[in-house]
Amino acid sequence: MQDALEDFLHHLRIERGLAENTLISYRRDLQKYMQYLIKEKEFNKWLDVQRYDIVAFLHVIKESGKSTATISRTISSIRSFHQFLIRDQLVQHDASMYIETPKPERLLPSIISSEEVDKLLDIKERTPLALRNKAMLELLYATGLRVTELVTLKVSDLHLTMGFVRCLGKGNKERIIPLGDMAKIALEDYLQHARNLLIKKNNTETVLFVNHHGRSLSRQGFWKIIKAVTLEAGLTKEITPHTLRHSFATHLLENGADLRAVQEMLGHSDISTTQIYTHITKTRLKDMYDQFHPRA
Repeated sequence: MQDALEDFLHHLRIERGLAENTLISYRRDLQKYMQYLIKEKEFNKWLDVQRYDIVAFLHVIKESGKSTATISRTISSIRSFHQFLIRDQLVQHDASMYIETPKPERLLPSIISSEEVDKLLDIKERTPLALRNKAMLELLYATGLRVTELVTLKVSDLHLTMGFVRCLGKGNKERIIPLGDMAKIALEDYLQHARNLLIKKNNTETVLFVNHHGRSLSRQGFWKIIKAVTLEAGLTKEITPHTLRHSFATHLLENGADLRAVQEMLGHSDISTTQIYTHITKTRLKDMYDQFHPRA
């Protein structure tokens, strides 16, 4: 059995030219598979393997706590190997043919509570950079913008009198997102008392948010800023730009917003992407019930 496995790995390396890390994954998955068949099933040739033997092996690795992604990769390795066995006429049937790949787990996005948002946005300093940081974070939470959309906004995209921001999202799709009063106040403060000071040496810059050199802020620069503000606010959670986007959507839905409206504001082309936030609200509802109901 080991000889056939080594031949398969040689085929992957030489004929298919797979990367070393991929080969290591194949070897690890198939070695476990083969050891199971030898020890638990007492097989000594691949010809004996049936579909239910593979299913039993997959059940064992699932019970051991392996993730859906690991199980899916293992199934893919087993399928490729059994197809190789048929090609080399070592077996007459493909035992892996009707093995179903599990659906990938959909991880719930990380969010923070309204109270944690208040702490994060409670920036009291009046320096130009502090005013810029407050305006950026207020805008991010008020609109659910992606970080790339935030750092590429131009001053002309802001319409504070009308109370909205114009954004070009993925695929150059334009969307109009309303602004709340807190975000408008922070943005006006930044434009009146900070931005002109920051762009003093680069007064032709059209981008809304700039660094201390007066140039367009990078994605990496914004990540560093949000990390520093999180630490200063005394929050222990890891907060990323996407955390505020997720929190924006979740808090809207928790307070009765229409799913289609949230989809429009987030710029999702498919509403199923937006529906992940309804799962978060249900999860939080259950957690709250478990915590506060006397008979939960």
